[in-house]
Amino acid sequence: MDERSELHAPARARGRLRVLYTAEEIRARTARLADEIRPYYEGKNPLLLGVLKGSFIFLADLARALAIPLEVDFVQLASYGDGTESSGFVRFIHDVERPMAGRHVLVVEDIVDTGTTLAFLLGTLASRQAASVRVVSLLDKPGRRVNQVQVDFAGFTVENLFVVGYGMDHAEAYRHLPDICALEEV
Repeated sequence: MDERSELHAPARARGRLRVLYTAEEIRARTARLADEIRPYYEGKNPLLLGVLKGSFIFLADLARALAIPLEVDFVQLASYGDGTESSGFVRFIHDVERPMAGRHVLVVEDIVDTGTTLAFLLGTLASRQAASVRVVSLLDKPGRRVNQVQVDFAGFTVENLFVVGYGMDHAEAYRHLPDICALEEV
């Protein structure tokens, strides 16, 4: 572990951290994503739908970078528990509170891995009559895709690594890290 990571690693989730993307790289890429996304939503008051818990920091930074009128809501789904592999079974923990009919929705994900969770969410949203639904994900792992889902805007493409930091966790640990790190030896 590097010195900063070692100081922040909880005892219950120790592992070796390797920085993949620094806070500065994330900030720069988020600004470029906002520039790519903004033309689709100017004058439309989009609904940014964050997938909790991992997306909350990315959503906040993206919302500020978009610099257009928008609304925010969250959905919380579970498929991982405390492990590092998806169970393949997705369930709602918290559903959307805002009406979706006629809204332009931008689903904000921290990472799209197997696509199982996103496929479940997009299927649910399809029945709610949104005017449009697009997906932005900070991280994309297309090599692990089990369900073919479309990520309209992707920050970084990553290999088959378990990542933490910048809102992403392992058993609720590491969310606070400013960088995105690979967690090795889990």
